[in-house]
Amino acid sequence: MVYRDFQGISLSALGFGAMRLPVIDGDDAKIDEAAALRMVDQAMKNGINYYDTAWGYHAENSELVMGKALARYPREDFYLATKFPGYDPSNWDKVEEIFERQLEKLGVSYFDFYLIHNVCEMNIDAYLDDERYGIYSYLMKQKRSGRIRHLGFSCHGGMDVLERFLDAYGKDMEFCQLQINYIDWTFQNGKEKVELLDKWGIPVWIMEPLRGGKLASLQPEYEAQLRALRPDEEIPAWAFRFLQSIPSVKVILSGMSNEEQLEKNLETFAEDKKLNDAEWKALLSIADQMLSKGTVPCTACHYCTSHCPQGLDIPELLALYNEHAYTGGGFIAPMALGALPEEKKPQACIACRSCEQVCPQQIKISEVLADFVEKVG
Repeated sequence: MVYRDFQGISLSALGFGAMRLPVIDGDDAKIDEAAALRMVDQAMKNGINYYDTAWGYHAENSELVMGKALARYPREDFYLATKFPGYDPSNWDKVEEIFERQLEKLGVSYFDFYLIHNVCEMNIDAYLDDERYGIYSYLMKQKRSGRIRHLGFSCHGGMDVLERFLDAYGKDMEFCQLQINYIDWTFQNGKEKVELLDKWGIPVWIMEPLRGGKLASLQPEYEAQLRALRPDEEIPAWAFRFLQSIPSVKVILSGMSNEEQLEKNLETFAEDKKLNDAEWKALLSIADQMLSKGTVPCTACHYCTSHCPQGLDIPELLALYNEHAYTGGGFIAPMALGALPEEKKPQACIACRSCEQVCPQQIKISEVLADFVEKVG
């Protein structure tokens, strides 16, 4: 296992992300607890010591399962991270209630790492309104008391949002979790965000290294280009090698859904194999080509689904939309849509925009679904 130093702590460069645990019958709320516990055992055995969960993951069940899984190990053997769910406006005035409940759910007396979650356009004003909501003040109090060992934040917002947050609280932030991968290095201004954090001296944690699994396999022509450079490198490993090559990156979180994915990632992180200049340029060139195909940046986090009054499986619909865009049409998306009941198709969207209020990617979901309806007839 590759490790990175953080304030004298040795953190596994591969972090265990608990947003995409194995589930039963495809239901995101029903975690396959036995499988999840086996994965944690495998991770611990192979040197992963950083475990990341959050209030909203798996319909608020991720913390419960991770608490059970980690309770079987000495507390000093792992570093635990969770987050305040400010992506949902109904939580803004509940920081104390939620924090105390998280300690209970996870069965611990302190968090090694705690994050102000998903700083973005729709919540930056609330996060900065400490007089009204007191989120920052409360979390700083917990840090002083030792119930938070290291305080940081995650950010899905644009550069202006990141700058505003840092100007207000940057002096007290010890790390920042960003969505960085070789697509978002340019698409979501990842390069500029990392450079800004470097100026603040704030190390980077990575989420969505495979962009919701989209970088686990590529179109044949792209895979051929990469295999010509590194014949023995697996395609998903390229995404991790890209991130290993960024100096300020400490932890790379991967939301693994089964033991096979975990095993592959463990093999990748058995060694540090940074990209050379030619490999870096080749990967970014492939990213540019992929981005030219008009897709939307959904990572299947499922925040949107709990806010849809129609009960639409929005991540799946957006995945079909992206597939349609990638291939320039084809039969796959129309075929899949044809198998859905009428009330679950894109045209069932009533454009209430509730889903858009909690989307980390700030996708205009209602507009995309309307466009989807037009594209497929």
